[in-house]
Amino acid sequence: MAEFEDIIGYKFKDRDALVLALTHSSYANEHNLGKYEYNERLEFLGDAVLEFFVSRYIFEKFPQMPEGGLTKLRAGAVCEGTLAKKAHEIRLGEFLRLGKGEELTGGRNRDSVLADAFEAVIGSVLVDGGIPAAEKYVLGLMTDEINALRDSFMFMDFKTRLQEIVQKTSKLPLKYTIVGESGPDHGKVFEAEVLHDGVILGRGTGHSKKEAEQEAAKAAISKIEK
Repeated sequence: MAEFEDIIGYKFKDRDALVLALTHSSYANEHNLGKYEYNERLEFLGDAVLEFFVSRYIFEKFPQMPEGGLTKLRAGAVCEGTLAKKAHEIRLGEFLRLGKGEELTGGRNRDSVLADAFEAVIGSVLVDGGIPAAEKYVLGLMTDEINALRDSFMFMDFKTRLQEIVQKTSKLPLKYTIVGESGPDHGKVFEAEVLHDGVILGRGTGHSKKEAEQEAAKAAISKIEK
């Protein structure tokens, strides 16, 4: 338990909560533990507060992001794959208490088991240390992942996103212009500008005109958000 506490950067006042979070139902069944002496109830609690903390973080961090974008970003951050990835990063599987059958069938590395246990640990931190401790723990683990997901989502179409932002305050159209190109034919680099009402909002470069326009839109979004 002490080793795991060092990894996650949180010291429990009552380690019973952590032990419970690391106990899989298969272990409880094999060892005839009490009716609820495994991590599913803590998982339920952790799931709820994880979604809340992530929701509040992205709501405050990205004030220009519409509801649809916030929903998509939150879904990516709290999905099973992401949580299992974070569980691997903190070596959670090494510390789980599993039944023999679950152990033999690869439960220690199974995404569903790891994601559930990850949420259970969040629940145990909340029970042990309260809301501030749980929020600090969650954001300490999830912030980089959220920001990386946001960047990947935004890159899918910065031009559309910029259009959504501008339309909130103006009906004037955006205009993209290729203002330069350089390099040989097999490796040309294009430079683009995006303008609104004659004002340059952003510049960007790329190996195609479309990529340069996307980079210009990305630069404009970054400027607006700052």
